[in-house]
Amino acid sequence: MIVLGIETSCDDSSAAIVRDGSEILANIVAGQDQYHQKYGGVVPEIAARKHLEHILGVIQHSFDSAGLTPDAIDAIGVTHRPGLVGSLVVGLTAAKSLAWMYRKPLIGIHHIEAHDYAACFAGMPYGIPHVALVASGGHTSLLYMTGQTLRLIGQTVDDAAGEAFDKVAKLLGFGYPGGPIIDRMAAECTPDEPGNLVFPRPMLNRPDFNFSFSGLKTAVMYHIKTQPDTPPRETARAFQDAVVDVLITKTLRAAAACRVNIVSVVGGVAANSALRSQFAERCRHEQITLYIPPARLCTDNAAMVAGLGFQKLLHQPPDNLDLGVDSHSGLSLAL
Repeated sequence: MIVLGIETSCDDSSAAIVRDGSEILANIVAGQDQYHQKYGGVVPEIAARKHLEHILGVIQHSFDSAGLTPDAIDAIGVTHRPGLVGSLVVGLTAAKSLAWMYRKPLIGIHHIEAHDYAACFAGMPYGIPHVALVASGGHTSLLYMTGQTLRLIGQTVDDAAGEAFDKVAKLLGFGYPGGPIIDRMAAECTPDEPGNLVFPRPMLNRPDFNFSFSGLKTAVMYHIKTQPDTPPRETARAFQDAVVDVLITKTLRAAAACRVNIVSVVGGVAANSALRSQFAERCRHEQITLYIPPARLCTDNAAMVAGLGFQKLLHQPPDNLDLGVDSHSGLSLAL
């Protein structure tokens, strides 16, 4: 079964074609960083307008790359929640139009669940019970997932991890997006840096699985103001160490509480090199099986949407053409 996936939940316009949920025939992404850089973050109206400009070209590019025509696909998967409403509408409208024109089944896809599906491209069996850490610019969530069921067990109470990376990069006088910049700067530190500079680990000692990164960002801001001579790379490294420590520790605690020994780490922050290497080390030590997608499948992409669409179509009927968008995840905290 060949599925076309469309993803426009935030500022990346993406279309992908995936066979049988595992073989990526094409995965095209048109980013918008250049349009949002001067604002230090995504501007929803600009994002929606750029999706309108990009979406048809991205879809056509995916067909050209796969060497296929729309008649060859069997279904269309599209992200319809959560995300920026204007952005979601563009992708869903394109998907509905193609589904109607070519008489193809339409499958609405949950963006957070799709991120977790990206771990299946790294070998994770679909539907196996596991704890998923979804960390990006818009989400920091811990979910217990089994089969078709998602249970939210922890989430950020303020800033998402990726948002904190963006804000700290801005405090240090660097550009957007901040995640790759902080990652590169932190990697420039020598083994003895950042020395005694240690930032707090928010909510690390609380018994729940929630996160908070706003206070950490504030601690970095005050450090920069009071210790302006600290090399930026050391501040970046100490900040990154704090985020990585919290994400790993809470995720592994959640896995123990849910009595599973499988963890997936997905979302844009999962592309961070320190997070990937330290997660692998901790999981080896604690005999946890870890699945992290390739970096190109951590950020928003339509391959994860198409792959999940294939699985959904095996287990449930397709959606109607009156399917709508929703900016909210629809997930509530449940322990």
